[in-house]
This record gives sequence, C-alpha cells and structure tokens, in this order.
Amino acid sequence: MSTETEPAETQPAETRPAAQAPAQAPAQAPAQAPGGARQTLTLAAVLLAVFVVPMSISGTAVALPGIGADTRAGLVPLQWVVNAFNVAFACFTLAWGSIADIVGRVRAFAAGAAVYAVASLGSAIAGNVLLLDVARGLAGLGGAAIFSCGSAILSTVFTGPARAKAFALFGTVAGIGVAIGPSVSGALVQGLGWRWVFGLHAVALGLVLLAVPAIARSVTEPRRTGARIDVPGSALFVVAMLLLTTGIVQGSQWGWASAGVLGLFAGTVVALAVFAAVEKRRAHPMLDLSVLANTRFLALCLVPVAASFGFVTMLTYLPTYLTSVGGYSSGGAGLVMVLLTLPVFICPMLAAKLVSRGVPALGLLYASLACLVVGDLALTLFSPDVAIAVVALPMLVTGAGMGLSAGLVDGQALENIAPEKAGMAAGFLNTLRLGSEAVAVAVYGSMLATTLGSKIGSGIDGFAGAGDPAQVANQVAGGDLAAAAERVGGDQRGPFRDFLVGAYDSAFDTLLYVLAVVCLVLFVVVVALWRRGRTAAAAGAAAAAAQNA
Repeated sequence: MSTETEPAETQPAETRPAAQAPAQAPAQAPAQAPGGARQTLTLAAVLLAVFVVPMSISGTAVALPGIGADTRAGLVPLQWVVNAFNVAFACFTLAWGSIADIVGRVRAFAAGAAVYAVASLGSAIAGNVLLLDVARGLAGLGGAAIFSCGSAILSTVFTGPARAKAFALFGTVAGIGVAIGPSVSGALVQGLGWRWVFGLHAVALGLVLLAVPAIARSVTEPRRTGARIDVPGSALFVVAMLLLTTGIVQGSQWGWASAGVLGLFAGTVVALAVFAAVEKRRAHPMLDLSVLANTRFLALCLVPVAASFGFVTMLTYLPTYLTSVGGYSSGGAGLVMVLLTLPVFICPMLAAKLVSRGVPALGLLYASLACLVVGDLALTLFSPDVAIAVVALPMLVTGAGMGLSAGLVDGQALENIAPEKAGMAAGFLNTLRLGSEAVAVAVYGSMLATTLGSKIGSGIDGFAGAGDPAQVANQVAGGDLAAAAERVGGDQRGPFRDFLVGAYDSAFDTLLYVLAVVCLVLFVVVVALWRRGRTAAAAGAAAAAAQNA
C-alpha cells in the first residue's frame, strides 16, 4: 500500500518549484509500467471501452423510431432513452474519478465496465420503454466510470512520449466513436433491429472485462491512503448535476423562462453552494478544491468546453442545415459531414507526433482554439446554393479545432496534478467536457428557435394562413420545412418555403457568430489562466531558491 507525504497533499502542483517536484511527489513506489504485451492490452481494453461510450451517445437517437414503434412509447419516455444516459453520465463522472483514487482505478474501471455491460444487455432485452430508460440510466453510470477511470489508468501506465501517444489514441478513438455512432446504429437497426444496438455494446464491454485481470496484475497505481469515499459530497454533487441536466433537457419542452426550469437552475445553484461548503470541511473530499486552485489545470479543462460550443454544436445541427437549406438527402449530408469529422480521426495522432518532435503542446492547444474561432466564422460562407468546395476548408479547420486538442488536452491536464489525485482530476475534466456538450447543444437549439422566430415573425405577415411564428420556427428548427410550408395555400408554398430557407440561413449565420465569440472568450480566459499559473510557479520557484540559499 502506498503512502503520501503532506506537501504533495496540500501544495498545488503549479506552485511547486520545478527542481523540487520529485521530492514533493507522493512517497510511494511509482506506477510500474507493464511489459509490452500487457501495456498494449491495457491500452486496447481502455480504448475499446472508450469507443463504445461516445458511439452510444451519438448513435442511440437513430434507434428511437424503431424503439417507439416496437414499444408504443410516448414522446417523453422515448426521449429519456437518450436523456437518462446523458444525465447519469454527467451526474457521476466526477464521483467515479474520486472513488477511483481511493479503491483503485483498475477496480473502478472494471466496475464501470461491468455495470455498462449488464445495463446494455438489459437494454437489449427490455420489454417496455420504462425498463429501457432505467437500463440506459445504469449504462450512463457505467460510462462515467469508464471515461474517468480510463484516462486515469493511461496517465498511470504510460509516461513521456508513450503517454502522449496513448492519449492521442484516446482522443482519436473517442472522436471516431462519436462520428460513426449514427452510421453503425443505423446499419444495426436496419439489418438486425434496434435491440442489437445495445447488444453490440454488451459484447464489446464483455471483451473489455476479459482483459481486466491481466491489467490488474500488471498495474501498480497510487492511491489516496486512508481516504474514505465522500458520500455527502458525492450525493450533493449528483443532486446538483441531476437538477442542472434535467433543467437543460426540459428547457426546450417547458420553456427556458418557465417556473419549472428556473426552479431547477435555482436548485442547482443552492446544491452547488452547499456542496462547496461541505467539501471545505471534509478531510477527504470528493473534489479537493485545491485542484481548482491550480490555474494551469483549470485552463486546460476549458479547452474541451470551447470544443463543445465550436464543434459539437455543428456536429449536431449542421446535418439539419444541409438537408433543410442545402437540399441534401440524408445520405448526401452524411458524406458532407465527413469533412467536419475527418480531422478528428487524423489530428490527435498528428498532434502527438508534433509534440514528440519538440512542438510545444500548449501551442497546439492554442492552435486548436484558434481553429474553432476561425472555422466557425468561415462557416458563415454556407448558403442555399454554395458549392462544397467553398466550405470544405472551413469545415476541415473547424474539425481540426476539435482534433488537435482531443486526447492531447487530457494528458497535459493530468500532468499538472499530483498522481494520487489523477482520478479526481480526470473526473472533473470529463464532467466539464460532457456537461458543456449538453449545455452547448441545448443552448444552440433554444437560440436557433428564438432567432428563427424573430426572423420569421418579421416577414410572415405577407403569407396568409401561415400561423403562429413560434410554431413555424419550431418546425423549421427541427428540419421539417415541408410541414411548415404546407401551412399556406398552394400558390404561396414555393415563395413561403424560400422565405423559410432564407430565415434559417440567416439564423444559422447569426448563431455561428455567437459561437465564434464564445470560443474567442474562452480562448482569452485559457491564456489568462495559464499565464497566471506560470507566474505563480515562477514565484514559488524563486521563493524556494531564496529559502534554500
């Protein structure tokens, strides 16, 4: 069992003098890298599990029509097939990271994989939609453990260039999972039925579990000696995330200014305030607030938040624009989207190679943020009649904004944290990543409907019988321009459809400017936090040198 010294527990990583860093590290046997075969097995098992989780997040929605037809489910319980997973994932990611530091990352990872496998099997055989919702929630619980503990395991097993390559693969595989999830799920639904979407997940996690004993025998990992699981803190954080994510999910249905949604957000603030107060008094908190005092770590955690706004929103909503405004078929829109997702496959490994050749990792992360800003601005070139050659470069640049940081940011962030807190730190990073994706997508959807309502309302009076602008805007935002156009007489449908296409295109451009501004603001904050951390580290080193002299 490892032990830890007091300085490593209490002193933030960024304020430790560089020359004294080894002495300030936990006084424990370092994690022993396994042999080549076992190291490869560890990486393969983690990557397979990591591949399944984002594939499930992006691909489950494709199965909803088949699930609804088979189970005769209503709209709300059917939507919670997706929402239950996302809410559980967001609620428990940080908790799993803290638990992993106490019980062991391999053990926690194995528990999460087992829960995910069993829940996926339960989803595949569920007899009604309510049981399916419960099973999907349990799968989200397991997925949270996989992401938190998987990245922490990689930071323990690999060092130096090997760690950079491992995290590059981590980012690449996660990106591939998100990108091909809808295609794989669509093929399974069409060929074998919706239950095989979840059956495939169960089979994949079963293979991961077979590798766990070998991984456990080969990995020696640091732990927070003497710490106990922070039950009160975990419960408060889960409640806060449950209130927040439920508010986000229901915002588009109840209205963002409704009493129910505002009450959920107010409850989130109260729960987080109580959580912070409790954590300050805990000897072994779920989230050591000193981790957040490490401004370098905090800066790196904001990079995925920028990617959520600048890239994930486009991944979610650009296909609707292509089919509604561009006139593409679903298959054609999917082919065009390859331009956006291709850099996510290529850039993580490219970034790792560049870092191994001496290119500063921070410079690449700054480049990724710049790509998000420039790419979102350049995507305003989209128009109803634009040639793909014109927008190909903006799409590739936007994708590079995601790809350059995917994987690289995880490894860099965890390097700024004491090893015994890596699980907690990974949990916090992934909580921000997944939470910001949910927020970004929900906010974009709400702003799209609001902006469309304003633009449609300013010109709809010229079309008799068009109806309420807000209802028309909701139909258009959902991509159903044909149904919206049928509200007017036959001789006006063509001009009305052209009007709706123009309104959607204008709203799309407006939101791209908003996304670019959000990414730019986050870019500035990241730079400011990193410089503050560098200044603090330099001051700490100077003070230590003066004391030693």
